[in-house]
Amino acid sequence: MSVVAYTKLEALFSRLSRIEQALSILHWDMAAMMPAGGASSRAEQTAALKAVHHEMLTAPGVGALLDAAVSEPLDLWQRANLREMRRDWVHASAVPVALVEALSRACSASETVWRKARQEADFKAVEPFLAEVIRLTREMAEIKGQALGLAPYDALLDQYEPDARQASIDVIFQDLAKFLPGFMTQVLNRQKPAPAGPQGPFPVEMQKALGLKMMAILGFDFDHGRLDVSHHPFCGGTPEDVRITTRYDEGDFMRSLMGVLHETGHALYEQGLPQQWRVQPVGRARGMSLHESQSLLMEMQICRSREFLAFAAPLMQQSFRAAGQAGWDAQTLYEANIRVTPGFIRVDADEVTYPAHVILRYQLEKALIAGRLDVADLPDAWTQGMIESLGLKPPDDRLGCLQDIHWYDGAIGYFPTYSLGALTAAQIFQAANEAVEDLLPCIGRGDFRPLLGWLRAKLHGRASLLSTEALLIEATGRALDAEAFKGHLKRRYLS
Repeated sequence: MSVVAYTKLEALFSRLSRIEQALSILHWDMAAMMPAGGASSRAEQTAALKAVHHEMLTAPGVGALLDAAVSEPLDLWQRANLREMRRDWVHASAVPVALVEALSRACSASETVWRKARQEADFKAVEPFLAEVIRLTREMAEIKGQALGLAPYDALLDQYEPDARQASIDVIFQDLAKFLPGFMTQVLNRQKPAPAGPQGPFPVEMQKALGLKMMAILGFDFDHGRLDVSHHPFCGGTPEDVRITTRYDEGDFMRSLMGVLHETGHALYEQGLPQQWRVQPVGRARGMSLHESQSLLMEMQICRSREFLAFAAPLMQQSFRAAGQAGWDAQTLYEANIRVTPGFIRVDADEVTYPAHVILRYQLEKALIAGRLDVADLPDAWTQGMIESLGLKPPDDRLGCLQDIHWYDGAIGYFPTYSLGALTAAQIFQAANEAVEDLLPCIGRGDFRPLLGWLRAKLHGRASLLSTEALLIEATGRALDAEAFKGHLKRRYLS
């Protein structure tokens, strides 16, 4: 029996993948290289490509091919690929192309204005642009929700985390919200005064050289990727050409370095996806919570550990030519890297207070989509949420609702995956420690090959073959819960 319909679908989705990859590189360029004057032209370029992509995916006959391929003799990977093709098609076919283009243009305009508004702490400047993004996103969420049989916000979640639902996320986040305040108080009461760490300035070129060295140690392939600078650190590009970015502060080298290590975790996942499936839906990374688990596994679980810092401390000192200077010992760096300090900025937050930042954003974006919160009232709602969750009042909107790019770029439904990723990272690292002999001693020698080999076999190389839950059960023996994460925090901060 032939696989005519499936073969036609593979050809179509290969072309669609190339367009997606081109869009990813254009987005990286906009964030890292493009001059400000190119913004309007880039908005039209991305809108046009997204429209072409949408028209190809929703063309007459695609649905019939998907139906016909169901009865064809497909192997395990092909059948999973067909499942992911249908997911893409259902999401796209529900939305008219005019709405796709309008939202793309609105996001480009909003993001461009946000960059200046953030610097100037001027929410009013970007408010009408964000309001348009929210209006169009609500419209898209309603349409997709009807097509998928989901609540509007769940339809947005499904774009970033397939099969995720706010009902299950609410249960996990309520557990965290109950555990973390008391735990944070315990940690702050026990925490010693901050040790005197290395003193800057730390020249940017030296920071970059150190970041590149650490990327290589973790296993990053520089033949298929690079490091650059942007306002907001991110990982983009394609598996064959992974683009990661960071930002530098000459007074604090560790902030940039940990950003690099975080984004390298994302990049290693992309570089480990199965080569033969990279231009098919089944070859993509399996959702953003698993993606975020890979970055937090590297940054939080491993690179802030005693073992890694004992290995890295001499390299750090050597990189800044700081022989004989105080504060470069592994214990001082360890204490500095696990210090709990409630603050305003999510990307700089420690792992104890970080979930509070995510839960706040999750609650606010749900309210925005449901119409319970107007965009004009976002700054006040943000401030109130920060006071309630962390006891802090942002002095301005730059340290408040302007700090993240996500909403201004239309990425709504994305934020909960950050904390889901932290829980997943703890569960994965627990499983890896049990499965890989002498894993921590290897990390203490700067040898990441055993860990990376296990990740390639259990997660990276599996791509989207299975659901997120099935992949996690296969790798760790159970579905996601908060126990490994809470256990990790107790061991690190209270033992």
